[in-house]
Amino acid sequence: MTTRNASGSVSAARKASGSASAARRRTLIGELSAEFAGTMILILFGVGVVAQVTTGDGGLGDHDSIAWAWGIGVMLGIYTAGRISGAHLNPAVSLAMAVFSDFEWRKVLPYSIAQILGAFVGALIVRAAYGDAIASVDPGHTHATQGIFSTLPGNGDAALGVSLTTAFADQVIGTAILLFLIMAITDAKNSAPIAWFSPVAIAFVIVGIGMAWGTNAGYAINPARDFGPRLASFVTGYDGAWVTAAGDLYFWIPIVAPLVGGLIGAGAYKVLISRFLPAEEEGEEVGTIPETTSEAREPERKSA
Repeated sequence: MTTRNASGSVSAARKASGSASAARRRTLIGELSAEFAGTMILILFGVGVVAQVTTGDGGLGDHDSIAWAWGIGVMLGIYTAGRISGAHLNPAVSLAMAVFSDFEWRKVLPYSIAQILGAFVGALIVRAAYGDAIASVDPGHTHATQGIFSTLPGNGDAALGVSLTTAFADQVIGTAILLFLIMAITDAKNSAPIAWFSPVAIAFVIVGIGMAWGTNAGYAINPARDFGPRLASFVTGYDGAWVTAAGDLYFWIPIVAPLVGGLIGAGAYKVLISRFLPAEEEGEEVGTIPETTSEAREPERKSA
């Protein structure tokens, strides 16, 4: 009887352990599915609007419509994935959250792969839908329409003379701005917007970056957003997808620079803002100026 009880306990423990492991696997699968879907939505709007403007001969949008559609895509991607995965939609966000927040390191690579796959599939859908229009304006699938899918120095305009060094610095700065503001918007200790409005606020960040930081390198600010569609363009006929029109190897810049910039931006928020915020348990109303010691004691003196 004792042996059976011991065996039963071990068996129950193993089943419980197995169930917990299965639950963790299901949770991670769900998170990866959400990251895939959210990033795909982002790309459907972002790459889709660039395809429309590029093939529409100037009559179907401009830079402003591109900036707004990317922002809308980010907002809808966050609404899609936010409850399940946190809606990073960007390897630079996942890495920064692992370094400066409580995001698990073991999830950084799987999240990044899911984001790249979502971007890849989203870009393939745009490529198929706009295939006729692209073939009409650029039958050779050259750098004239490569910018639909991925970024280039000066947005492909060689006359601007944007160097690789400038493009790298631009991506560092743009992604630093992005992560600094994401941290500010989502920090519960700061004057964070209510949960349902956060995606809207982040969308405005994307629109603002697009309107202010679009010339030098097309504001990729997201390795998945650039690499996934770049890969999709390569497998569908864009032989020069990895290089600039001048033949310089470029694909690595929108991968490495945003990762660096994201760490700088998130780190700057921690140093400049986060460490000075009152802890939630201190009971101070968010957004109020703390009273000095003498001011706090003045009512006590009067009442005495």
